Amino acid sequence: MAPVREYNWLVNGLNYAGLGWGDPEGTPTLCLHGWLDNALSFQALAAYFPERYFVAPDLSGHGHSDWRSADANYNIYDDLPELLAIADQLGWQQFDLIGHSRGAIIASLLAATCPQRISRLVLIDALAPPPIEPADFVDQLGRFLRQKKQYSERKQRVYATEADAVTVRAERDLAQQSAALLVGRNLRACEGGFTWRTDPRLYSASATKMGREEIRAVMNALTMPALLILAEQGMISKDPRIDQLVALAQQMQRVDVPGGHHVHMDDAVQVVEPLQRFYSETEAVCEVY
Repeated sequence: MAPVREYNWLVNGLNYAGLGWGDPEGTPTLCLHGWLDNALSFQALAAYFPERYFVAPDLSGHGHSDWRSADANYNIYDDLPELLAIADQLGWQQFDLIGHSRGAIIASLLAATCPQRISRLVLIDALAPPPIEPADFVDQLGRFLRQKKQYSERKQRVYATEADAVTVRAERDLAQQSAALLVGRNLRACEGGFTWRTDPRLYSASATKMGREEIRAVMNALTMPALLILAEQGMISKDPRIDQLVALAQQMQRVDVPGGHHVHMDDAVQVVEPLQRFYSETEAVCEVY
């Protein structure tokens, strides 16, 4: 596999860092990591696809990318113009898109609103956010207002060693090796040891959430070939909404694989076969410019 390439993009005055793997002349593939993860989320998977070009940015407030300004927020919609700007700077008019967890939800929104830019869509263990009921709108907005202040003032935890931070991250939802990979990019040295690079405001409630009809509209707008890979021990495999939502998309397949929420990291080979098959089956109908 070719050496990893490091990227930096300037978007709206903020620096966004990222990593690239594979053949720069291969199929352009933008990869969106999950909540509190970073670009290294896709390193293991990229190793199986050297003929493609995987580029994974650290999303806002994660990894080596800048935090947003004090007046800004981290609603999932806020990532969309940043991602389009990154794709434009890469010179990608059309590209494949892969998202995991929160990144999968953002990928669905991007593909639905800009279908002319997305050749194929792959979602790993997430599809759409839980819907909000209209009666809960005021409570949701109130939580946002309270938590914006709370997390803007939050002190980051300090760990004596990097290994201590890895242990805490692994206890949450990751294999030890995967946790070590992500933590190395999400930590910075500070007085007393190490602390997170991650913006604490990412823990804050969203200002609002999508309702059932908005989610249905997003699914209906997914016109490109799409693949949903669900981990059998993941976060949403038992969600009764999934098959109904998949059916709304015009060309979406569902595949269930053994593993947990970070299966693409902890046991990437489980994702490789369905992903290779999907790319092979859709190659004839996808012309990437």
